[in-house]
Amino acid sequence: MARRLSWGLTDQVVSSLTNSFVTIYIARELGAVQFGAFSLAYVTYSFALNASRGLATDALMVRFSGTDLATWRRAVAGCTGTAAVVGAASGACVVAAAAALHGTIQAAFLALGLTLPGLLLQDSWRYSFFALGRGSQAFVNDVIWAVALLPALFLLRATGHASVFWFVLAWGLAATVAAAAGPVQARVVPRLSDTRKWLSRHRDLGFRYLAEGTSGSAAGQLRSYGIGLILGLAAVGYVGCATTLMGPITILFLGMSLVTIPEAARIIRHSPRRLTPFCLLVSGGLAVAGIAWAAVLLIALPRGFGEWSLGAIWRPTYPLVLPQALAVVGQAAGAGAAAGLHGLGAAKRSLRVALYSSVAYLACSLAGALHGGALGAVRGTALATWIAALLLWWQLRAALRESRRAPAHRRKRTAGSPGRHRRPVAAAGRDQCARSRRGLTGLRLPTATSYRE
Repeated sequence: MARRLSWGLTDQVVSSLTNSFVTIYIARELGAVQFGAFSLAYVTYSFALNASRGLATDALMVRFSGTDLATWRRAVAGCTGTAAVVGAASGACVVAAAAALHGTIQAAFLALGLTLPGLLLQDSWRYSFFALGRGSQAFVNDVIWAVALLPALFLLRATGHASVFWFVLAWGLAATVAAAAGPVQARVVPRLSDTRKWLSRHRDLGFRYLAEGTSGSAAGQLRSYGIGLILGLAAVGYVGCATTLMGPITILFLGMSLVTIPEAARIIRHSPRRLTPFCLLVSGGLAVAGIAWAAVLLIALPRGFGEWSLGAIWRPTYPLVLPQALAVVGQAAGAGAAAGLHGLGAAKRSLRVALYSSVAYLACSLAGALHGGALGAVRGTALATWIAALLLWWQLRAALRESRRAPAHRRKRTAGSPGRHRRPVAAAGRDQCARSRRGLTGLRLPTATSYRE
C-alpha cells in the first residue's frame, strides 16, 4: 500500500504541477480579466472531467482494482473508449457554447472545446493504470504531458501569441500527446464501439457517479459564473488565485484519491473491520497537512512569496487565504468517508451527499458573495465543505451498518435456491464470490468474472 500511495502522490504532483504552472503563468502574463476567463474554462473542463470519471473510470476503480492483466485490458478498452466518446460529446457542446459568447471568454471556451477529447482520454489512462496497481505508468504518462507542454508555452511567449486562447490550446494539445501514448504503454486500444456495452454493464454505478460528480462540478461552475456576474471577472480571478495557492494540498488530495478508493475496495474484500480506521487515518492526515500548509502561506505571502508567485494579484488575494484554508480542511475531514463510500460501492448514498452538499455549496457561496464580496464567497464555501463532511460520515456509518446486516439476510434468501446442487463447481464458485461481494456492499455488483467469460 505504501508503494501504491507513493506512486499516487508522485503522479499527482506531476499532473497538478502541470495545471498549476499553467494557472500561475496565465495569472502573471495575462492579468486578472483573462485569468478570470481561463478560470471559467477550467471549471467547465472540471465538469466534463467529472462526467467522464463517473461514466468510465469510477466503475473501473471499484470493480477492476487488482484484477488479472487480461481482464483489466478488456475492461480498459471499454473504459477509455467511453472516456473518448464523452470527451467528443462535451467538446462539441463547449464549441457550440463558444459560438454564442464573445470576447475573451469565447476564445477560452473555443480552445477548450477543441481539446477536450484528448484531455479526458488522458485522464482515463491515469486511472486505468492505478486500477492495475501500476502507478509508475501513470507517472510516465503525466510526464509526457508536462514535457510536451512546457516548450509550447515558452514558444507562445517568444512568438507573441500571449493570449488565453493559445495557452489553453497548448495545454489541451499537450494532454492529447500524452493520451496518444497511453495505448502504447497499456497495449490496449480504446474501443469506442464498446461505450454502450460499458454503460449498460455498469449502469448501477456509472449514472449515479455521473450525477454525483457533475452535481459538484456544476455547483462549482455556477458558483464561478455567479461570482463573475455579481462581482466581475476580476473577483473570479482572485478567488481562483486563492484556490491555486492551496495547490500543494490539492495535489495531496487528488493523489490520495487515486489510491484510497482502490485500497478501500481491497480492505473491504479482505478485512472489512479495518475500513473505518483507514478512513479516519486518511481524513486526519489530510487535515493536518492542510493546516500546516495554510500556516506556511499566511507567513510566507507577505514576505515576498506572494509577489514572486502571483505578482500584483497577491494583495487582494491574501485575505481569502484563511477562509480558503478552512474550506480545504473541511474537504480533508470528509475525504476518508468519501473513499469508504466509494469502496463499498454505496453509490446511492454518496450521490445523496453530493446533491445536498452541492446545493449548500452554491447557496452559501453566492449568499456570501452578495453580502461580503469575494471574502464572503470563500467563507460561504468553507461552511459548505464542513456541512458536506458531516453528511459523508453520517452516510458512511449507515452504509457500514447496512453491509453488516446484508450477508445473513442474503444467505437465508438463497439457501433454498432450486437446482443449486446441480451447478458445475466453477460456476458455483463464481456465484459464491458474487454473493460475498453483494453481501459486503449491499449492492448487486457485476464482477471482473463477467469480463473473463
